[in-house]
Amino acid sequence: MADRSFLSWPFFEDRHREHAERLEAWCTSNLPVDHSDVDVACRRLVAALGDAGFLRPSGIDPADPQPLDVRTLCITRETLARHDGLADFAFAMQGLGTGAISLFGTPEQRQSLEKTRAGKAISAFALSEPRSGSDVANMEMTATRDGGDYVLSGEKTWISNGGIADLYCVFARTGEAPGAKGISAFVVPADTPGLTVAERLEVIAPHPLARLSFDEVRVPASAMIGKPGDGFRIAMSVLDVFRSTVGAAALGFARRALDETVRRVGNRELFGAPLFDLQMVQGHVADMALDVDAAALLVYRAAWTKDAGAARVTREAAMAKLYATDRAQAVIDKAVQIHGGDGVRRGHIVESLYREIRALRIYEGASDVQKVVIARQTMGAAS
Repeated sequence: MADRSFLSWPFFEDRHREHAERLEAWCTSNLPVDHSDVDVACRRLVAALGDAGFLRPSGIDPADPQPLDVRTLCITRETLARHDGLADFAFAMQGLGTGAISLFGTPEQRQSLEKTRAGKAISAFALSEPRSGSDVANMEMTATRDGGDYVLSGEKTWISNGGIADLYCVFARTGEAPGAKGISAFVVPADTPGLTVAERLEVIAPHPLARLSFDEVRVPASAMIGKPGDGFRIAMSVLDVFRSTVGAAALGFARRALDETVRRVGNRELFGAPLFDLQMVQGHVADMALDVDAAALLVYRAAWTKDAGAARVTREAAMAKLYATDRAQAVIDKAVQIHGGDGVRRGHIVESLYREIRALRIYEGASDVQKVVIARQTMGAAS
């Protein structure tokens, strides 16, 4: 059983602890799932999570437009990741894909959240392009005004849920100003003419990913989220919220690796004694436990700060994501080493964690980019 004593920290309220208990029970009964067909698995996971009510925190209820509860999002991602990385992915993309609508959408646009929160529709966040990943301001895809419509042309790539999503939140250059100030956001249904899946992308931890082509995709002006030129600000605000949850997912992976390691060193014998009796192994376990707790403090500090009313948590979220993902990589690497041959045997939980964690240090802001963000925020606060 994973250490859950962190739920007694003052970051949380009783409702968070109750949510964690319900979700833990659901995960124990329903996870992991069969990953042999990730498209089918993700569709089933979204539907199951929706039926159980666990997608409700992923978007604002149109009838009760309160801010997203980031602590609940983080607890959910940590718990799901500890049980099944694909379940975490399915949950996370429902929130990220509709984050712009939740935070900035009109009442009419928010009606779509009823389906995504119920698990009856799948959402996706289409920001990255072949030549603009971390450098969002370098976006090339265009959205040209044509009467009462906008016409979108270009490509998006590394889009999670690409190919299975029903709804895309798409960012494109509308040209109000150079760089970041000339980007806008749009809601684009997957069946809009001209929107096609150009390529499905295979990665080391299989997830639904795709490169999307937009060939004069026409959407009404009412599909714009916020105002013309607000797209960059909207994207960064969404990432402020969900970047902390990436750290939470990494934390879940790290906790599982620590649990598996504790079980291994307690049961495995070496030279006639438990593996744990070796002082070097004790040192590794201590380092892993330290990294897990330190990551948890940063993740839930960022989540609490946002829930407490901070307009932006750019610095806190960047610290949480950077530290939690980098240290989770180190924790899992130690787990692989301690498990020996089993640690690299395909199908072993530690081997799957090793593949799952790597992408988290890249998506939603690579680790090196997070260091730039932290440095700039630190200098800005000092000036």
